[in-house]
Amino acid sequence: MYRTHTCGQLTTGNVGQEIILSGWVHKRRDLGGLIFVDLRDRYGITQVVCNPESVSDFSIAESLKYEYVVKVVGHVVKRGEDTVNKDISTGEIEVHATAVEVLSTAKAMPFEIFETAKGEEDEELRLKYRFLELRRERLKNNILFRAKMEAHIRSYMEKNDFVNIATPLLTVSSPEGARDFLVPSRLHPGKFYALPQAPQQYKQLLMVAGLDRYYQIAPCMRDEDPRADRSPGEFYQLDCETSFLEKEAFFQLMEPLFVELTEQVAGKTVKEKPFPRIPYKQCMETYGMDRPDLRFDLPIVDISSWAQETGFKVFDEAEFVRALVIPGGATFSRKEIEDEFEDAAKRAHAKGLAWMKYESDGWSGSIAKFFSEEKLSKLEAMIKPEKGSIVFFGADNWEVSCKALGAVRSLAGDKLHLKDPNLIAWAWIVDFPMYEWNEDQAKVDFGHNPFSMPQGGMEALMTMEPLDILADQYDIIANGLELSSGAVRNKDPEIMYKAFEIAGYSKQQVNDKFGHMIDAFEYGAPPHCGFAPGIERLVMLLTNEPNIRAVVPFPKNQKAQEPMMGSPAQVDEAQLKELGIEIRRQ
Repeated sequence: MYRTHTCGQLTTGNVGQEIILSGWVHKRRDLGGLIFVDLRDRYGITQVVCNPESVSDFSIAESLKYEYVVKVVGHVVKRGEDTVNKDISTGEIEVHATAVEVLSTAKAMPFEIFETAKGEEDEELRLKYRFLELRRERLKNNILFRAKMEAHIRSYMEKNDFVNIATPLLTVSSPEGARDFLVPSRLHPGKFYALPQAPQQYKQLLMVAGLDRYYQIAPCMRDEDPRADRSPGEFYQLDCETSFLEKEAFFQLMEPLFVELTEQVAGKTVKEKPFPRIPYKQCMETYGMDRPDLRFDLPIVDISSWAQETGFKVFDEAEFVRALVIPGGATFSRKEIEDEFEDAAKRAHAKGLAWMKYESDGWSGSIAKFFSEEKLSKLEAMIKPEKGSIVFFGADNWEVSCKALGAVRSLAGDKLHLKDPNLIAWAWIVDFPMYEWNEDQAKVDFGHNPFSMPQGGMEALMTMEPLDILADQYDIIANGLELSSGAVRNKDPEIMYKAFEIAGYSKQQVNDKFGHMIDAFEYGAPPHCGFAPGIERLVMLLTNEPNIRAVVPFPKNQKAQEPMMGSPAQVDEAQLKELGIEIRRQ
């Protein structure tokens, strides 16, 4: 037997018992004949005392090194009050060993597992030895939290009559917004499967099949570039679809899950219940993005009517002028403003960032001299700044004037410590545009999921300008992260044909790509809706992790490579020949 107990779960209730522990040597200290070993497993740490008079082969205890895997037989002893270690859960007891066995030795570590004074080592090195980095408390706890969170999700879904159904991993390529990963078929030379970007079509077909509440924690594969909040290649989502529910009923069904994950699993506070429902246009104009951090206010104000009467050329020539008032922001230095805030605005495609400070002696800053006292008084009446505020201005078209100040708002929240790590501000963003203008292709394109129902149905598609049509779509967001997009689905073939026609697809193209969906909807399709929150982003949110790689056991690096296993990798010629593939060297 390798163990009767685990290192992190011993208590004073075990005092006097003979027990067996197995784990890793976390620390070893030789104190004048007595050897103290901190033995570690995933549950915690226990101090083991090795006395030459008690241990059957003391030389083994003397040979122990960092990260050896060992088995210890001994008795649980209560520590004296002056030796209690309050930093560990087992600090009131220790184990007096009678036998020690080395189960596995360990080479010198490529980096210190714990208590390194060097700071964060090179990420490539850590990813190459990810199995060692996962021994660190932070990463280990993230993975354990993820498992706990997924267990809670499954329990909630089952209690609410959802059925866990696995959908195929080998499917067909379809235009769903990202590049597909293609898998060559040996049995059908020249043809390819595609790995699923999401089980979107399958889950809608399950609704047609009559399985009215479906879910799975589904793998999704998309050939996308990595970001801090997006894994390259693969990720998981709580894929979910329901029949016979309208949007609001679906919100009420799913909201309690996120409340429970926040309060019961993560031990944090939900800012507002029920979650706010914010229309997309209002959200953009008030917060500058469609996934705002609502833990703090700092609303954006449209001051176009004032700005375009000032005679200031930059404002006169802009379609929209907006202001962001930041109380306490007068403390920002000119260097901070120019190097950080202006850079944030420019990354959102602004040409620059105008600003003024409002202090006890009045207005100052980069553009204050261009306005009369009368104009500044009217501005004060419109935006009502506090003394000690800074006001940033966005002057451009509708989108850029919003997004530039949205980026500035988020940075201000960081700098002024407005983002409470123990508060989760959930919200639903609703009423997204059905279509958007694709600058690259100079055409109208879908703004979101193409299978969404347009608000107003066929009449809207027939009578409204495409860019004015709203979709029955929604996002759930929290603390500046988009957790999921969702929608009431389009189940009417004629509406689907018309919706795709507006985006430039012929009826034949729709049939070629989605003929199976059209066919299915002609056999009695219920109204249905759903969404698919990202598992990794949920863990990031609830653990306050800024990078998605910290919540993935074996992540890809920023080049979409996995250094530990060496993927992607070349394959031998025999495999390629069997698949009928020839590599063309660039």
